[in-house]
Amino acid sequence: AVAEVISAHGRIDILVNSAGMAVLDPAESVKASDWDKTIAVNLSGTFFVSQSVGREMLKVGKGKIINLASQAASVALTDHVAYCASKFGVLGVTKVLASEWGGRGINVNSVSPTVVLTELGKKAWAGEKGDAHKAQIPVGRFAEPEEVAAAVIFLSSDGADMINGADLVVDGGYTIR
Repeated sequence: AVAEVISAHGRIDILVNSAGMAVLDPAESVKASDWDKTIAVNLSGTFFVSQSVGREMLKVGKGKIINLASQAASVALTDHVAYCASKFGVLGVTKVLASEWGGRGINVNSVSPTVVLTELGKKAWAGEKGDAHKAQIPVGRFAEPEEVAAAVIFLSSDGADMINGADLVVDGGYTIR
């Protein structure tokens, strides 16, 4: 896929790693297959796509990589052990790539949103569960997709050229508590 984009467009300027999944269970009930699938999509996918695109960006000495992490990369969330582990890993990958590639023109950052009101987010966090979680967020609500997109757009811009290895938290203040 990377070769096709390079062939058609000559280079890749921006990569946004946004694929993600979660299987929620208490730690003692997590199946190895669910753990492996979560790590494969959220962490391994982020790394290997970054590696493939990063190689091309390094050839031209310029690029921006933005990895979608989560508030679950900063705080422990009940029933989220595999998801939290994968997103903590995304932060680690982000920082290592930023350190290794920053001096060669590639900025690597992450965005860590709270629950985002996509169709899936609306269904998963409806009712009492969502109300209880929103009550813990100082701004009292979940994020809109456009708010997360705005953070990604900023980190993709020239205005963020001095930002490297950072995690931009878009969580309404949830992780400050």
